[in-house]
Order: sequence, then C-alpha cells, then structure tokens
Amino acid sequence: MAPKPKEKAKASAVAIPAISIEDLFTSLNRHIQRSEYEQAVKVSDQILAAAPGDEDAIRCKVVALVKSDSIEEALVAIKDCSKKGSVDLSFFKAYCLYRQNKLEEALESLKGQEGSTESMLLESQILYRLGKMGTSVDIYQKLPKSTIDSLEINLVAGLVSAGRSSEVQGTLDSLRVKATSSFELAYNTACSLIEREKYKDAEQLLLSARRIGQEALMEENLADDDVEIELAPIAVQIAYVQQILGNTQEAVASYTDLVKRNLADESSLAVAVNNLIALKGPKDVSDGLRKLDKLIEKSDGPEKFQLARGLDLKLSQKQREAIYTNRVLLLLHSNKMDQARELVSALPGMFPGSLMPVLLQAAVHVRENKAAKAEEILGQYADKFPDRSKVILLARAQVAAAAGHPQIAADSLEKIPDIQHKPATVATIVSLKERAGDTDGADAVFDSAIKWWSNAMTEDNKLNTINAGGCCFQAQAWKERGGSTPL
Repeated sequence: MAPKPKEKAKASAVAIPAISIEDLFTSLNRHIQRSEYEQAVKVSDQILAAAPGDEDAIRCKVVALVKSDSIEEALVAIKDCSKKGSVDLSFFKAYCLYRQNKLEEALESLKGQEGSTESMLLESQILYRLGKMGTSVDIYQKLPKSTIDSLEINLVAGLVSAGRSSEVQGTLDSLRVKATSSFELAYNTACSLIEREKYKDAEQLLLSARRIGQEALMEENLADDDVEIELAPIAVQIAYVQQILGNTQEAVASYTDLVKRNLADESSLAVAVNNLIALKGPKDVSDGLRKLDKLIEKSDGPEKFQLARGLDLKLSQKQREAIYTNRVLLLLHSNKMDQARELVSALPGMFPGSLMPVLLQAAVHVRENKAAKAEEILGQYADKFPDRSKVILLARAQVAAAAGHPQIAADSLEKIPDIQHKPATVATIVSLKERAGDTDGADAVFDSAIKWWSNAMTEDNKLNTINAGGCCFQAQAWKERGGSTPL
C-alpha cells in the first residue's frame, strides 16, 4: 500500500515542539541588546504571527526598522498597524517623517502627543530644521533638564541659530555648566561669540574645544583619522575665524588641507569648499565651478536643484543659500548665462522670503546689459515688501547710478527712511538730482536735511554729531557668512 505522506508530515510536526512566546521575546530582547536589528525584525514577525496585535512586538519591530535605517519599511509597518487600530504609533510615524525631511507632515503626526519629553524633543528638532529657531528654543527651555543628557548642547545651538547668542552665557550660568565641559558645548558657545563678533574670544574657545575633543576621543580609542573627522567642524570654524580676522593665508591653508585630505564629514567639507571659493573669488572660476558642481545635483523633478549626499538636511538655510549664490556668481564671471538664468529662476522657490534670489536676478539682468529690467524687478520687490526693502533699494540705486539713470537712483535712496538725513546720503541724493537736472529737488533735499539736523541736535551733542559726519556713503554689499552651524 502506498505511504501516506500527509500523515508522516503531521507526525513530524508533532515531534518538533513549538517555540513559546516567552522564548521569542527573550530572543528578541537579545537581538536588540546586540544591535542585531534585522534579526529583531524577523523575531518580531514570528511573535506577531503567533500573537497578532501584540503591542510590544509591534513597537519592537518599528524601532528595529528605524534603527536599521529602513525608514520606508517602518512607515509601511506603521500604516498596516494603524489600519487595524490596535496601537497608537503616531510618535514613531512623526519620527520617520522627520527622517525623510517631511517636516510639516511630521508635525501634524505629533498632534495629540504633546507633553511627553520624547515628543517635545522631536518637536523641537523638527522646528529647528524648519528654521523656526525661536519656537524650538522655547520648547527646549520647558524640558526637564535633569532627565536629558547634554541638553545644554542643543539648547545653546538653538539659541545661536535663533539669533539669541546674547542669552547663551546666562543660560549656561543658570544650568551651572561651563562652556568647556565638552568639546561640543565649547564649539557651540564659540559660535555664539562669533555671532556677537567676539572673534578673538571665539578663536581661543575653538582651540580649547579642539584640545578637549582630542583628549576625549583618544580616550575612546578612536583611530587618528576618525578623531579628525569628528573634530572637522571645529577645524572649519577655526579657519572661518582666521578668515574674518584677516589671516587669509592661514584660512586658505586650513580649508585646502581639509579638502585635500578629505578627513571631514560631508557638511564640514561643503562649508570648507564654499569658503575656499569665496576667498579665492574669480581668480580660478573653472576650478571653483568644478568643486561646486560636486555639491549640487540637477534633477528632472519638481525641485530642479538639490545638494548632493543629503547636504540639504545637514546644512542650514544660510549655508545652502551661500553655496547656490556662489555658483551663480561664478557662472556670471564665466559668462555662462543660460546656466545662471536657470539656477536663478529656481532660487525663489528654494529660499522663499530671502532677499538673495531677487538680488541675483537683478545681477543676471545687469550682466546682460538690461539695467532697466534689473531696476524694475528691484523696484517691484521693494514696493511689495517695504519692511525689508533697504538692501533692495540700495542695490537699485547702485544699478541705476551705474546705468546713467540718476533720477531713479535718487528716488530709491529717498525711500529708505533711516538714512535720509545722514550727511553722506544727503550729498549723494543732491548730486544725483543735479545730474538729472532737478536742481529744485536737490535744493529741497538739502534744506530738509538742514532743518532735520537743527531740530535733532542739542547743545550737548552738537560737537560729537559734527565730528561724526565724515563717513562716506556706500551701497551695502551682501556677503554670506560661511561658517559652520552649531553641532
């Protein structure tokens, strides 16, 4: 009689004992402790096959996927669980969206999670990346200090990025923490000194940060190259301070060494490349463009340009804008007008609310001998955004004066209230109106200035005011700071 394979299989299955849920959880815990996240996911699936909807297994699976950088798979798992409605995974969803830089969606997912320390930390990080530094700092300041390791590092970074560097020392005092308690905190505090233009003090603190970092990292038995990579942001910032202090040769040598040796994280290398190009200016346009082309990628998607190697997530908005700005300027110097126009047209969408895109648009038109078009663009922007029109109007005045349009230049300067009665501004407007043949207008400007100063000066301050009147009028030049952001 032929054998019955099904019965044999059944007998064999009975012979092998099933693994208990408790044993599976023991195995899962062991894999997590050893950072064996792929195995942890597999064991989590085994548990869920035996006990569908087990909350601990679901959370362990999601966390293991996140830890293994399988963010998309984590979101799929969260979506599947959400359909069954068994576990609230909103926080994990928010974190995954944050990792994907879907920041508005991440904030939306956090709604209803307010109050817990972990959700407050995540919210502050999302807001930081969105550029809402002040709100991010406000949340950090509400966090329970005693329960969070190294809170002061992120708090100081947030204060610096929010333009509140003057509060840093008071914050450290209230936390009873010294700036030199860690190399990260020393670095961030040095950044606050840079923002306050205390460059010498910043340089000394950065040198201390490098020394503290070397000692701390060597104690962890890191290889020399790994130590250099960890401390690269400090090296870049030291070079930046040297640049600001006028030690150009030292700065160039430092940036060049960093770029050549390639012992730095991606963001530090990008800052070093950008600052090196800014220092060299138009001296070697081709080399500068080659270096920047390695940082910028062009795509066919809705966002035509993006930075390579995830730099969009690692650099601040100011740093990203500086890189694109330098590329536009180099394209103009090399007379590559088509590429310059293409990049400039994309910048307003990439940096909404920034003045730089409109200034670069005007620069392209000037380069094409279309000064009138540049004046028109700048004038329209100034009319639309009068509260941030000062630099735009100064640029318009400069363009118009160079193009032989003195009346437009004078009109632009007259629209800037806070410089109206400065002697140099008055002299410039009078000169422009005279060149335009408007002698009555020139006289009116002069008479108005005399009247204003007569009313403004008291007997006590007349001498000082008169002696301070020897400055020269200059249209402000925009130069983007390229230093590293706080860690």
